[in-house]
Amino acid sequence: MHKGASKDAKHPFDECRGVFDWYSIESMAYDMRGIGMEVKENLIQFRETFKASIDRPAMVENVVAVKDLVTKSNLPASDYVINPYVGCPHGCRYCYACFMKRFTNHKEEWGSFIDVKQCDKPISKKKLQGKSVFLSSVTDCYNPLEEKYKSTRKILEQLIFIDCELSISTKSHLILRDIDLLKQCKNLKVSVSVNTLNERFKNDMDHASSIGKWLETLETLHENGIYTVLFMSPIFPGITDYREIIEKTHRYVDEYWFENLNLRGGYKQDILSYIKNVFPQFTELYDDIYINGNMNFWNALSAEIEEYCALHSVKHINYFYHKELVEAKLNQR
Repeated sequence: MHKGASKDAKHPFDECRGVFDWYSIESMAYDMRGIGMEVKENLIQFRETFKASIDRPAMVENVVAVKDLVTKSNLPASDYVINPYVGCPHGCRYCYACFMKRFTNHKEEWGSFIDVKQCDKPISKKKLQGKSVFLSSVTDCYNPLEEKYKSTRKILEQLIFIDCELSISTKSHLILRDIDLLKQCKNLKVSVSVNTLNERFKNDMDHASSIGKWLETLETLHENGIYTVLFMSPIFPGITDYREIIEKTHRYVDEYWFENLNLRGGYKQDILSYIKNVFPQFTELYDDIYINGNMNFWNALSAEIEEYCALHSVKHINYFYHKELVEAKLNQR
């Protein structure tokens, strides 16, 4: 069932191209120091958001009937996973979930399509009772289409009556809409992915909420008594500053998760080309890690993070060796 426009559909902002000199707006913002940092940040974010909106292809939406929303999970810390959608408008350039195209036969670029799952079958209380459940592994359950379809909210309306260990991961401030339900969850952790405080780098990598919105989301959740996790993923060698992020957010983050950048498949060359063009000083490092397979950088950084967290009493989990953790879990079955 086709709900959206085709790839060649005219974008509603097409006629606005060229209206703004984006970098002039940013320069103007920097010159408005007397008015305050908030004005500057709002103008810069306006530029980035508006520019992104006219540069992106039209979203293709499909509503797909499924038999069950709950599937067994291979993730190290979850028994079951719920993905209300397939695809994600965030379009993260490093997203491992783009492999889903092999199974869905989508010809559109990753980030330009979404399948909205419809399921008449209620979530099984018996199946999830006492189990760990993750929302979501191959999509952001609070992607922008959630505002329209409310699929995740409908799932939460069922999960609040199930005594399970629930983890929700997102890059969207839209989760704040559902604080009323989140407060009713018996055992909940909400993780927000933050791997940089540099808005320009972030916008080069995804179309998700701004960094300011990510941090505001964590703080608001924390103020409402919800256990917060900052998921520092993926850590980009030489670019992600874990100390800076922790120092800025420790007041309202209960726990940190760390995961390194894994490159494989079609997006590997895209990221390596980006590094070569934008961060040429790190080209040799990335080639050593991702072409030569040298793990020395990750081993050293892992030890450094462990030492830092121990020294500053930072509660954390290190997922640097995600592949090995998944294989270990599979071998236990």
